[in-house]
Amino acid sequence: MNKIILAAAAFLLFASAGFSADKVDSLLGAGATFPYPLYSKMFEEYYSVKQMKINYQAIGSGGGIQQLISKTVDFGASDAPMNAGEKKAAKDEVIHIPTCLGAVVLTYNLPGNPQLNFTPAIVADIYLGKITKWNDPAIIAANKGTTLPDTPITVVHRSDGSGTTYTFSGYLTAVSAEWASKVGQGKSLNWPVGIGGKGNPGVTAYIKQVPGGFGYVEQAYAVQNGMPMGALQNKSGKFITASLESVMKAADVDLPANGQASIVDTASPEGYPICTFTWIILYKEQSFGGRPLNRVKATVDLIWWMVHEGQQYNEALLYGKLPPKAVKLDEDLINSVVYHGKQVH
Repeated sequence: MNKIILAAAAFLLFASAGFSADKVDSLLGAGATFPYPLYSKMFEEYYSVKQMKINYQAIGSGGGIQQLISKTVDFGASDAPMNAGEKKAAKDEVIHIPTCLGAVVLTYNLPGNPQLNFTPAIVADIYLGKITKWNDPAIIAANKGTTLPDTPITVVHRSDGSGTTYTFSGYLTAVSAEWASKVGQGKSLNWPVGIGGKGNPGVTAYIKQVPGGFGYVEQAYAVQNGMPMGALQNKSGKFITASLESVMKAADVDLPANGQASIVDTASPEGYPICTFTWIILYKEQSFGGRPLNRVKATVDLIWWMVHEGQQYNEALLYGKLPPKAVKLDEDLINSVVYHGKQVH
């Protein structure tokens, strides 16, 4: 009797969230703000082709993972693979499907917004609170010939659980032993300094509003808001600005079978150092909570479209297209989705 009651309660939960056995005309997703400019375009185009509305809430990677664990969405989205604790909370296997490539860029608010160079040590020391002024000798040394003001650096970071933060802090962990020991990598951190903004839009807004502001955002947000992007010194000693070309150079790696690869601090001489894949996440077994098969098929069809036809929209919005080997991996991952143990696609 208890099992029957629990099954009925689960079904009602899905029904209240929009999951029903009737004709499916909309799907629910939540998560990363990093790919939101691209996902927004993809979902608009998908509706025009399939008449399927995708309700996507850009609440941050941490929020997307929690929504998936709570089973209140059809799919989540994250720029960080789920950690051991999150996978344990999910209980059942979750598949990570790469959808695009992107760069986390350094942006700032200075008079005239000159093009600036940053070394790994400069970036780490700014976020550790050791470099506090724009005319610090280290910044001057990396930008000879550029006049820098005696202005305090207002450090901005994410306030929410963020895959962008996961990528950025993963980079700092790779290049700075002090950062690795004192702070480390994560979606949410105990920041040594700075003020927090919610989502990539919140960080972007803070930097634009505050003279001397400095922070990290996904490349599309900087470009769309007319903000400068610093050149970052890579392992080869070259100062590289984020671009489609430099992102694709960083992504020239072999992917593991689960699709969860890190591409920060690339060894590629022409690669930009802070790049990442971003993932759609969903349960491998899709029959949970009385979920109807037509909704499962609609979800799988959407993701298949995103990693195939949807890739045509990536580059115009400054996201790297998936390399062919990543598309093949995605096909294998999507084909592994099952409903009561039977392959869906």
